[in-house]
Amino acid sequence: MKKIIITLIICLVAGFLQAQNNPLWLRYPSISPDGNTIAFGYKGDIYLVDSKGGVARPLTIHEAHDMMPVWSHDSKTIAFTSDRYGNFDVFTVPASGGQVKRLTFHSANDYPFDFAPDNQTVLFGSGRGVGANNIRFYSPRLFLNLYSVSVQGGNPLLLSGAGMDLAKLNSKGTQLVFQDRKGYEDPWRKHHTSSVTRDIWMLDLKEKKYRQLSSFSGEDREPVFASDDASVYY
Repeated sequence: MKKIIITLIICLVAGFLQAQNNPLWLRYPSISPDGNTIAFGYKGDIYLVDSKGGVARPLTIHEAHDMMPVWSHDSKTIAFTSDRYGNFDVFTVPASGGQVKRLTFHSANDYPFDFAPDNQTVLFGSGRGVGANNIRFYSPRLFLNLYSVSVQGGNPLLLSGAGMDLAKLNSKGTQLVFQDRKGYEDPWRKHHTSSVTRDIWMLDLKEKKYRQLSSFSGEDREPVFASDDASVYY
């Protein structure tokens, strides 16, 4: 009997150690523009790891939920969202570690999408300030307007009220690609095809014109520009 108990204890300890070495639910991976570092969320904090592998180190350590890291184009700053003050706001932190700076202060949830090419502003989605002439039913949890805010803080600027997720700028800051949101749907649903699946769109900021880039009946998501701005990956 004693041998059985010892064997069970050894198995439990081995399983625990293996779980520590193989963490699950690493979320929102984001590779730095210089290709050297990957930021990701784990258990409510932001971690960094070398793109070639190695031991991850925490960039934020806080009792709140920090998530959705977004790199500046010079790979020096990371924007993220955190519910440190009740709802999700946009924050920045040096990629080398240091003081966290809060950029948004609205009661609506704010989620960072991208930095402007000069790294002086952060683009983010928010359910705040839905226009009275908006043709969709009101749902700040579903439909996000696109804003920008200075990395120094200040009043956010509305860029589009069309409703968009995960918007990314091209290298000149003249065009945006994004995924739309048509209605209720679980983003983790597998093999989903319906009239509310997401499609990829482009917004020309100078001409203020929208163009649909995809029309697949399934999910088209997470668009990014190629380095030469000539193509879009999604």
